[in-house]
Amino acid sequence: MSQKSTSGTKLIATNKNARRYYEILETLEAGLALMGSEVKSMRGGKVSFKDGYVKIEAGQAWLVGVHIAPYEFATHFGHEPERPRQLLMHRREIDTLSAKVDQKGLSLIPLRLYFKHGRVKVEIGLGKGKKTFDRRDDLKQRDIARDTARELTSYNK
Repeated sequence: MSQKSTSGTKLIATNKNARRYYEILETLEAGLALMGSEVKSMRGGKVSFKDGYVKIEAGQAWLVGVHIAPYEFATHFGHEPERPRQLLMHRREIDTLSAKVDQKGLSLIPLRLYFKHGRVKVEIGLGKGKKTFDRRDDLKQRDIARDTARELTSYNK
């Protein structure tokens, strides 16, 4: 499941439902404070964003609800799969995000996890929840684009 790109980053996992349910207005990168067994498990791509979100509490940002499977070769001191993980960000970044979330009613959603020069990074999106009709419109636009591409390829043959 992990992919490698040329810019020194290696994709661990992506949150496929994030762009379906949220309109992403802004993205930013943050580091993660992890245990060794979590990093080993991530190298195997055993991550699920199921109900993941970012919570700002007492001046710190936390990644909550992301499941990292236990590393099978870890000792009995392994990690808890769904524990909250601290995000490593500058104070001013946390303060501006907190203000935007409180003021405008936006949400912070993890979009993808990846290795960047040997360090685990998470891409966070500042998003606004989509309404049901917005999601239907997105599906309709995607179907139209797929049908036109199909017509063009059959026309070019």
